[in-house]
Amino acid sequence: MSAPNPVRSTENLDRIWSRGKEFLGSELPIMCGAMTWISDPKLVSLMSNLGAFGVLAAGNMPPELFSEYVAETRKLTDRPFGGNVITIAPNYQAHLDILCQEKVGHIVFAGSLPRGSEVAQAKQSGAKVLCFASTSSIAKRMISYGADGLILEGSEAGGHIGHVSTIVLLQEILFNFPEVPIFVAGGIATGRMITHLTLMGAAGAQMGTKFVMAEECNAHDKFKDVFIRARAREAISTPQYSAKLPVVSVRALNNHAMDHFGELQFDLLSQLKDGKINRKEAQFKVEEYWVGSLRNAAVDGDVEHGSLMAGQSVGILDKVQPLRDILQDMVNEADLGLSEVRQRLGV
Repeated sequence: MSAPNPVRSTENLDRIWSRGKEFLGSELPIMCGAMTWISDPKLVSLMSNLGAFGVLAAGNMPPELFSEYVAETRKLTDRPFGGNVITIAPNYQAHLDILCQEKVGHIVFAGSLPRGSEVAQAKQSGAKVLCFASTSSIAKRMISYGADGLILEGSEAGGHIGHVSTIVLLQEILFNFPEVPIFVAGGIATGRMITHLTLMGAAGAQMGTKFVMAEECNAHDKFKDVFIRARAREAISTPQYSAKLPVVSVRALNNHAMDHFGELQFDLLSQLKDGKINRKEAQFKVEEYWVGSLRNAAVDGDVEHGSLMAGQSVGILDKVQPLRDILQDMVNEADLGLSEVRQRLGV
């Protein structure tokens, strides 16, 4: 059942937020990024009920469980929400089939680039398709495949990241593809920033680290406590030690999990050299490590040895709040930010 009183935009903000609101079908052009173990039916449905836009994280969960997640979310909200599928996950195709069969309104492709046929499958189900774009060539390709919108995610983000900062991607992609709605992610934690991004042409913003701090988020209290104490520079990205084992960088707070990942890479490279494992198997071992390590921290509370995936915006966060308060604060900040811009411009 929907919340009776979602957090609402303001009349002034509607003038710059209307495109994102219309695309998402939400009161606010704010997406909660799909976070494995965290973006569950409870958080996703509450996000949508409160006027923002929740996205279910499929990760590599068993297909039957993901199907249950979709059904449970539907029971908890009648507002729009999305489903995120990881193109490199072994259960990817099954997850995509479930979202299409269940007619989930928005499908987000993540991980790597989807095939044109997969985008077509999503669109044939009636869904609006969002794809990540980290270069202008990828943006062009995704639009040619039929993507209805793009997510521009800078390297400041948490979890799996690209190599280019948000500020560069804004110039390379946001300014050059006005034909599709673009949601910006990576390093965003305030309503003022959302105002400035939408004034630059963005349809809205996607955030993950910010919403870990919601009281209703299922992340362990120890996980949240670490976020409160963390500084931005402590959210570092993992290195790749050899081109023989390509890995997608992960941004997380520095702890034993980061050290263990380095040891894992060296071990896998040794196994590759000795022919004990092939590259695909090695890459799967890497992803398996991160999925399990994140669960150890976010669910079980092992903040010493589990992965503390966080964006650099973690340095801005200082408290746990009810999700409604987080969203209302962002609307208030955004409205104030717009007033400040008008004052500077004298309009």
